[in-house]
Amino acid sequence: MLDYEEEARHYDDLRGGEPRAAAAADAVLGLIPGQARTLLDAACGTGLVTRRFAAARPGLTVTGVDLTSAMTRLAATRLPGRVVRADTRRLPFADARFDAVVTVWLLHLLNGPDEVEAVLAECARVLRPGGVYVTTVDKAAAHNVGSDIDAVLAARPRSPVRDAAADVEACAARHGLVPAGQARFRGHGQGRAAGRTLADLRRGWFVTIPPDSPLADRMASRLAALPDQDRPRPDPVFTLRAFRKPPPRPTLPHPR
Repeated sequence: MLDYEEEARHYDDLRGGEPRAAAAADAVLGLIPGQARTLLDAACGTGLVTRRFAAARPGLTVTGVDLTSAMTRLAATRLPGRVVRADTRRLPFADARFDAVVTVWLLHLLNGPDEVEAVLAECARVLRPGGVYVTTVDKAAAHNVGSDIDAVLAARPRSPVRDAAADVEACAARHGLVPAGQARFRGHGQGRAAGRTLADLRRGWFVTIPPDSPLADRMASRLAALPDQDRPRPDPVFTLRAFRKPPPRPTLPHPR
């Protein structure tokens, strides 16, 4: 697992910066009804996407939450007074507090199905009836664009997939959420280049490959032999899924 306290300093620069943030925010907001007035961005990271939610809809009150102190401090400079340090598995908000809840690039990082269950349970709890929950799914698969770099990386052990779309939908259903749409957006600036991938390999970016292991050495040799070391391959395209919390069914009068 990456150290996100350390990663915060250069997190945005390595992940597409403003163009990727703009694409993500536009796609998320396209799934959130225009009448929404309160939005929670859970695991908001540096707040680069979060601030765009607020800027795009002046009538929308946006709150960000993140567990990492360095991320929270940076996000707070972008959304002053609206960022809280907290665990998404135990959100410090009342039931039915928000019209919309968002988790972008979170579920794939969780440690197992129980954590996914806990996060979705909390997101459903703080979502008001009629509100919408939006999340990314299938993140790892999005990064495989069929390039020569992906062919080298295919030899690495795979981490368990925590954000498979079908699994997320089933989990959402267990917490009373029903499908409400989907969207896709381009991860601008995240197309892999061979030289950058080799550097990431050596710094432990790929969590299933110890950077000083024989497998890392073999993969490093193959990456170094690829042509166009600085040319980015195609950007990934990420998928969003939206779920709605249905209003409670009206209580029928008891027959006399």
